[in-house]
Parts: sequence; C-alpha cells; structure tokens
Amino acid sequence: MSRRVAVVALTALLVAGCSDDQSPPTAGPSTVPSSSVPVSTSEQPATPTDTPSQTPTPTPTPTATPNPPSCVDQKLQTLTLREQAAQLIMTGISANGMTSAQRPIVQQQKPGSILLLGTGGSLAHTRTATAAASTAATVKGVRPLVAADQEGGQIQRLKGSGFDRIPAATTQGTWSADKLTARAKVWGQQLKQAGVNVDLAPVADVVPSSLKSQNAPIGSLDREYGNTPGEVGPPVQAFVQGMKQAGVMTSVKHFPGLGRVRGNTDFSSGVVDTVTVRRDADLQPYADGIKAGTAMVMISTVTYTKIDAKNRAVFSPTVIQGMVRGDLGWNGVVITDDVGAAAEVASVPAGQRATRFVAAGGDIVINATAALTSTMVTALVTKAQQDKAFAAKLASSVKRVLTLKQEHGLVSCG
Repeated sequence: MSRRVAVVALTALLVAGCSDDQSPPTAGPSTVPSSSVPVSTSEQPATPTDTPSQTPTPTPTPTATPNPPSCVDQKLQTLTLREQAAQLIMTGISANGMTSAQRPIVQQQKPGSILLLGTGGSLAHTRTATAAASTAATVKGVRPLVAADQEGGQIQRLKGSGFDRIPAATTQGTWSADKLTARAKVWGQQLKQAGVNVDLAPVADVVPSSLKSQNAPIGSLDREYGNTPGEVGPPVQAFVQGMKQAGVMTSVKHFPGLGRVRGNTDFSSGVVDTVTVRRDADLQPYADGIKAGTAMVMISTVTYTKIDAKNRAVFSPTVIQGMVRGDLGWNGVVITDDVGAAAEVASVPAGQRATRFVAAGGDIVINATAALTSTMVTALVTKAQQDKAFAAKLASSVKRVLTLKQEHGLVSCG
C-alpha cells in the first residue's frame, strides 16, 4: 500500500469514529479563500488532497499608517501666512536694546530674526537686550535668530565688558587652524552668553593682493583671511568650527565674492564685478565653509556681469539656484547682505527687495531699517496670495528656516 493511500484510509477511520460533539484532528491552517464564509480551524476537518501542495491564501496588504507630521511641519501648519512671511525677515535693532520706535515693530511683526546694530554695552547688558527682543519676536513657540557682525578688527559690533577684542581677519589668517578654532570657540561662547546665536561671519572673499588698497568693502578694512583661495579656505573652516563648538551659527559671506570690486555696497550704488565667473577658483572658500558646517551662505548685492548681468546677486536665480544650491550643493539657509539700509538697493522698492530674493531661491532678508519690516512682510504675503509658484517657494524657505531653528533648540513642539 502506498504511503498516501495509507494516510487517506487512516484519516477516514478517524473521522468516522468521532462523536457528534467531538472535533476531529486538524490538518493545519485554513486554505479557504478570504471571500468565503470564515470557518474556525477547530471546526474544519482535515481534508486529504491529491495535489502535492496547496495555494496559500494571499496575505492582505496592511493599511499604511501615515507618519505624524514633523515638528517643523506642525509649526508650518500653525503659522498664518503673514507669520510665515515674517520668519524670512531679519530686522535690525539697537544692540543697546530696542528703541521706542523699534519695540512695537518687533512686537507686532514678529520677525523671524533680529540683527544687533551699533556697539552695544557689556555682555550682561547685551543679554538683557537680546532677551527682551527674543521675547517680543517669539511666535507660537518659534524663537528668533539673534545675529551680530562679530568678525574682528574694524567689524566687531559687540565690544563692551565681557567681549574679547577680536583681531582682524588679516591677523587671524596667520594663526594655526587649531589656534583660530580655539579662539573662535571662546568668542562664540561670549556671544552665546549674551543671547546671540548667529555670527554673520566669516568673510570668505578672496582679495587679490594687487587690489587690496582699492577694494573698499574688504581689503581696505583688513577683512580678508588671505589673497588666494588656498590661504582663505583653512581659516574660514577653523572659524566656523570654533563657533559651531560654542553653539553659535555662522554665515560665510559674501557669495560670490566682494574681493574684486571697488565700491562698498553699503555706501555706493552701481557696484559691479566684471571678472568673477561661474565656478571661479576664488569660490572655493565658500565650499570649504559649507564643508566645515556653516549654517548659512550670505549673498552679496553686487552685479556680476559674467554670471548674470541683468540681476544683482541677491536677485539672481543663476547665483542662488544655479551656483549656491546647484554647483555647491547647498540645501540650507541662504541669507542676503543688508537690503534695508544699503545704498546699492535704494532704488529698488523695499517690498521687491524681499520678493525678488525669495523668488530667486533665497530665505532670510537682512533689513537693517526696522521701519521697512511691515512693508517687506506685506509684499511677501501679497505675492504669495497672487502667485502659487511663489507661495510654494515661500513655504520652502520658511521650512528651511524652521529646520535650522529646530536644530538649535529655537522651536518648541508639543
């Protein structure tokens, strides 16, 4: 007798011998299609089969449970369009504390960032000033970035008691990388104690030695680390790393470089660079700064005729989307040089300074003139309401800003 016949015979005998209230042995899981009336396994008799195997019941595909929105997405959804737009403005206030004119602007407009202007007072006094401004600007658990220009030499905003006097970049550039990182960490710790979480430095611009005395914005002020990309890159990285160790964000500036111009855009208009090209060798220090962990890349207000002759860099999609986000692969926050008080952009309506920058792919607009804050925010809101493509860009920019803030403990979720 074959093995299969024996099994069949034995099974039949067992089934025949079962009483009405006795369940027969089972032969395993049910193979009844899911569309049939379900029968429990214990009530189902073992059924012999002539086929070597059975077709398994298809396993239903589980319904995917959507991931809960991230903290940043939650905040983006809770902020009104105007509150979102305000996150893209860095409003200037006195380093000594908000003036009577600045206070209501910060309280009502809730700018996403604050810029300290002037020399300010002691570290303790500055801490009081930044705490008040931060409280005034906080909206729905989102606190502001608080920034200062603390490069060293002639460009050091905060100089009062408790702040070290920082040597000029031309001196810093002669130090070893380890020494500069260690010193930058100390300077960063002082900023942190004062309530400042962003240092709008270091300068990554390369100033050719032959142009130093003629280069008003950088060379004549000793703001450059060196005269070649190889000389500038290492100090840029060391400065960024030191500040990062202190918990302070940095912004490499002023892409794609102010080292070859003559005029200073803060005081002159029509400043043009006729030499710098896309993928220029002098852009390497910006890539070095990004590699070191900078939090932002700052864009200059100069027009670069060999890159985009029709637009200042801050309004140029070629510079921001093409070069910064494309060539350098930077997906983080892009910030302007000042477009509030700077002479270079005085002929451009204030609202357009904000909308054109965001349309070009930028994120944070530095506005040293507090009174222009409402105008800029309103322009962003109006443009977003009229243009869906622009609205999407604005939302992307806000998300980048909120992401950076969350990484530094400035966003409360719950």
